[in-house]
Amino acid sequence: MTIIDYLKQQFIEEGAITRKFLALVHDGDWHYKPHEKSMPMNALATHIADLPGWFHMTLTTDELDFAKYPEQTPLKDNQELLAYFDKKYAEGLSVLVAENEALLQQPWTLRHAENIFLTEPKVNVLCMSMSQQIHHRAQLGVYLRLLNILIPGSYGPSADENNFM
Repeated sequence: MTIIDYLKQQFIEEGAITRKFLALVHDGDWHYKPHEKSMPMNALATHIADLPGWFHMTLTTDELDFAKYPEQTPLKDNQELLAYFDKKYAEGLSVLVAENEALLQQPWTLRHAENIFLTEPKVNVLCMSMSQQIHHRAQLGVYLRLLNILIPGSYGPSADENNFM
């Protein structure tokens, strides 16, 4: 199995789990945040929906400069959230092809103007993007739990599913 094949398999598996979680974000909870330091639900969910698109960005560019990055247009509801996720997921999946294996060791930089946060091989950035998706999806799970929304299983059944142990 090539690295691209492995990343594609992970991308597909994690994307399916992530979409299940995003589908549970109720429009009425759009501005909910469990703590004053927490992101509002809509900002967190939008960030999660955007992360699969980082695969496309990483493999088609050499850097992201936040000083030049357009601000995300606020999404108004769950329907827009899922459409945005589906678009970013399709973009990300489209670059996980054999010919891009050769790009994986090329450097990619994350910066804000002259302030460089990291320069890493593109494969490391892809792994970081996947980890970010999983991390923020877990945060979303906490938000949903606090709102008494049943949590789907991620890597097996959750405590909310009938077939749990």
